Amino acid sequence: MVQVIQAHNVSLADLEAKFGLQQAESEDFFTEWFDTLPEIIDIEKQYLDRVKTNFLRLVKHPPILENAVKMIVLSPLLDLAEFYREPFFIATEESLQIALEDEGEIIRGIIDVFVIKEQLWLLVIESKRSNFSLLEAIPQALVYMLANPNQDKPTFGLVTNGSDFIFLKLTKENQPKYAISDQFTLLKRESELYQVLSVLKKLSQVLS
Repeated sequence: MVQVIQAHNVSLADLEAKFGLQQAESEDFFTEWFDTLPEIIDIEKQYLDRVKTNFLRLVKHPPILENAVKMIVLSPLLDLAEFYREPFFIATEESLQIALEDEGEIIRGIIDVFVIKEQLWLLVIESKRSNFSLLEAIPQALVYMLANPNQDKPTFGLVTNGSDFIFLKLTKENQPKYAISDQFTLLKRESELYQVLSVLKKLSQVLS
């Protein structure tokens, strides 16, 4: 009998044991989140300042639901990074599964947003608790990234709860490896949304 495991119940230890996943130790593995990033122009900064203001107004009325985060924070970022244009196409709420043939298990879950080109996956977390850590969502993101059938190109991810952002990179050639970026936040006096947009623009260039 095949055992179905929900993606949100999977830990990094599970992925290491079942898929041989390893965390890359070299800083050179994931340079896309900090090296030669595109410049953010003044009009984009003004727009992102409005995004921050809108989000801070939202947090006055918890809980912060996924759809609100998508609409107020994520959608403007994707628009400015030109992910709503060719060659990209947005699909939402796709059900995915990974079959572990040798062990008779299937890991199944729902991804909140993903950008088709099979290389950029975005997870939006329903933040009902102020102390919710994005680190808890990283294994879930990696499950979806591992489901990518493309073996010879890296896969990128973004996990966000609206206020905080972490980027991921996964390669599957020979042995699956991953790395994570620093955590960005819009809650600082000098919002780090500018850096988040710059990284998304860089990924748009890489994937184009």
